[in-house]
Amino acid sequence: MISRDAEIKLRELLSYFPCIALIGPRQVGKTTLIKMIIESNTNDYIYLDLENELDFNKLNDSGYFFQQYQDKLIVIDEVQRKKELFPILRSVIDMDRRPGRFLLLGSASPDLIRDSSETLAGRIAYLELYPFKISEVKELDKIDNLWFKGGFPDAYIEKIPWNLWMENFIRTYVERDLSQLGFPGNQIKARRLWQMLAHLHGNIINYSELGRSLDLDMKTIKGYIDFLENAFLVRTLQPYFTNLKKRLVKSPKVYLRDTGILHFFLGLNSIDEIYGHPKFGASWEGFVIEQIIASVKPNRHFYFFRTHDGAELDLIIERGGIPVAGIEIKFSSNFSPSRGNTEAVSTLKTRENFIIIKEDEDFIHKKFRVCGIKIFLEKYLPEI
Repeated sequence: MISRDAEIKLRELLSYFPCIALIGPRQVGKTTLIKMIIESNTNDYIYLDLENELDFNKLNDSGYFFQQYQDKLIVIDEVQRKKELFPILRSVIDMDRRPGRFLLLGSASPDLIRDSSETLAGRIAYLELYPFKISEVKELDKIDNLWFKGGFPDAYIEKIPWNLWMENFIRTYVERDLSQLGFPGNQIKARRLWQMLAHLHGNIINYSELGRSLDLDMKTIKGYIDFLENAFLVRTLQPYFTNLKKRLVKSPKVYLRDTGILHFFLGLNSIDEIYGHPKFGASWEGFVIEQIIASVKPNRHFYFFRTHDGAELDLIIERGGIPVAGIEIKFSSNFSPSRGNTEAVSTLKTRENFIIIKEDEDFIHKKFRVCGIKIFLEKYLPEI
């Protein structure tokens, strides 16, 4: 079994907060992680899976149920299926604010489970479980596998053929999971949009063009993409704005968060087929961005930077309203920064600037530190 970096943080949160929500997409390993933690530490827990009708019905009188097991850790899986629990949880917690009373697992972000963030404010801590990270698979030669297959445990480990797992995962998400989460559109348009976003991966979103393709207005398209983002399926990277007197690109970029799903939608069957594909560079860029965001300290914010004059950087890390690091992502051995990169750094005055590549290199070139993704994550990101 591959150990997860989130385990240490989850144990820490359980010692401080009465309620913890472990969130992330379906099949990312939430249930496996929490069962490993609680079964190795205590037998005093109750586990409920709200996709199981029997467990779901146990909470028809949730106040009474919680009272019967008030001395146990109560784990509720797929909690977004019963949003009416949150006001009751608040009342129960306020009567006894001991840490580690409730552990909630959900396949939606706090924004999508809006009632929890409003009702349990100050009582709940959120922890997102990401797909596998480079630090979890360890060996450098596994990066290609992780990049191609994506980080969902069953897809990466390939208990069943990768293509077969992906097709069934995507079909289940479209036909069942998105509607259970409250997706406002139909299944056909959900899958078409998801697949269209794969072909836009790493590009600026043109909402009007997407709307025309799907026969939807721009407001509806924005709402659908926001929903997919809150379901951990896509990421929109916003442009970085300053008070500069420059003409800046104002629309976000879009990425599929898991490159395995991206490659499946692109019809790729092996790592060799990525090379030379039109989405080759964008795929690697999105992979590196997700690895960085999954590994960075809290209270960092992420943007890209681009002006109509050609200044650009793939990723800006901001802390306290100040851009502290500029990052350009390259796969090839051509690691030299472009004129647009140097102009962006000069404009933003970022303290640290990196060109991240795949190979294990680490040197300074034209005021940029060129380093491999693994070295960056281990050596430099913790200091940003």
